[in-house]
Amino acid sequence: MPVAFITGVTGQDGTYLARALLEEGIDVHGLVRPGSTAPVEAGVTVHVADVRDAKSLTGIIAELQPQVLYHLAGQTSVGASWNGVLDTVQNTGEPVATILAALASSSPDTRLINASSAEIFGLAGAPQDESTPVSPVSPYGAAKALGHFLVAGFRARGLHASSVILYNHESPLRSERFVTGKIAASVARIHAGRQEELLLGDLSSERDWGWAPDYVDAMRLAARQDQPQDFVIGTGVSHSIRDFVVAAFAEIGVDDWEALVRTDTSLLRPADPATQRANNTKAREVLGWAPTMQFQEIVAAMVRHHLATLNRSS
Repeated sequence: MPVAFITGVTGQDGTYLARALLEEGIDVHGLVRPGSTAPVEAGVTVHVADVRDAKSLTGIIAELQPQVLYHLAGQTSVGASWNGVLDTVQNTGEPVATILAALASSSPDTRLINASSAEIFGLAGAPQDESTPVSPVSPYGAAKALGHFLVAGFRARGLHASSVILYNHESPLRSERFVTGKIAASVARIHAGRQEELLLGDLSSERDWGWAPDYVDAMRLAARQDQPQDFVIGTGVSHSIRDFVVAAFAEIGVDDWEALVRTDTSLLRPADPATQRANNTKAREVLGWAPTMQFQEIVAAMVRHHLATLNRSS
């Protein structure tokens, strides 16, 4: 039975990826942090180790000899990366080096799919594609860029290593640590009378938001390619945070949302890219991949999830 190893298996993408691979009949193994209480998809064989623990990580890879290793673990917040620069590099950049070195020395036939990020492009004009210069403007983006460059270097030395450059992707599993999860959950609580207002930063920032299960499908397709290469994964359409707010409140029948939203200047992020939008031509043509969910459908699904959760708890 083919073996897949997922770091970050308890996260949004790891959960959807594990579910999809298990449905394929693949023997799925996942890396879980020591002390983690996050649920793991049933059927996944758990390996407990810190992604920064090079010795443990290398040992697991050597033992498993997986057909595919999906590296999804790491720090995931641009904002938080400024408050823990060293931690961001150690959690997000350095583990890619450990994994690549482990593959090269003990599991050279393993195919690596590295979760990169649109944040590596920094302030580049939209849309961005695989040829857009890598020029990050945050510690998170810089750590992701380190991993991205390492993958390219080891690929040049013969490893089947690819990066999927992921744009923002959402689902009901999205944590409230992200603005989209915060908006969806807050709107549901406002509707239920459990919250009075929603505090946000810059409503004009535009992002290319997609559906997380679609992006997991892109990872699986990238792993099947004969030639390792990088792919930009996004919808090709950007929306503002204001658009997200409007769509979320529309789901509960509220049009005059302005009275329920207040700007908190402490949430503003300097040097944040104004617009991120993917040119996904290569993914469409090479992978045969395309997004399946529209923006409004994604927002509605997230709000409905939180409404249902509140109803169950009342």
